[in-house]
Amino acid sequence: MASNHASYLDPLALGVACSRKLNYMARHDLFLNPVFSWMLPKIGAFPVKRYSSDPAALKEAMRRLKDGQILVLFPEGSRRANGLSQEVEAGVGFLSAKLNVPVIPAFIKGTQVALPKGARFIRPTKVSVHFGRQVSIERRGVPYQDIARNVMEEIRHLACSELD
Repeated sequence: MASNHASYLDPLALGVACSRKLNYMARHDLFLNPVFSWMLPKIGAFPVKRYSSDPAALKEAMRRLKDGQILVLFPEGSRRANGLSQEVEAGVGFLSAKLNVPVIPAFIKGTQVALPKGARFIRPTKVSVHFGRQVSIERRGVPYQDIARNVMEEIRHLACSELD
């Protein structure tokens, strides 16, 4: 599953909206906090070192996908103010192509108001999650970055249809 990412509430919103258990890659420094290091594994999260190679996280992601679990990735890599950045990381392209697994695009609306980047408290507001149709990935020489851009484009289409 690939989704926009505007708030720390996004994994929670996806988990509530989806009937299956989800797995998440979470930045490794979140696991340094004693409360988070206890809680994050319970909700299916595992650490990933951002902005560098992290073979252990990649192996764990591949293991979970091979086991038929759902792995949530945020192609933008980190939270973005509007949650629909033009910048994407290649990870979703790599994993989907390498393991020949489909991607379900998701668009989350409202978390950027409920808990915007830098906020300390949650503001009551409506949050909605919209799932798109599963996208089958056919690699055939397509760079992983391009696959990730195409997935992000599917997420943008969900955002546009939500605004109509």
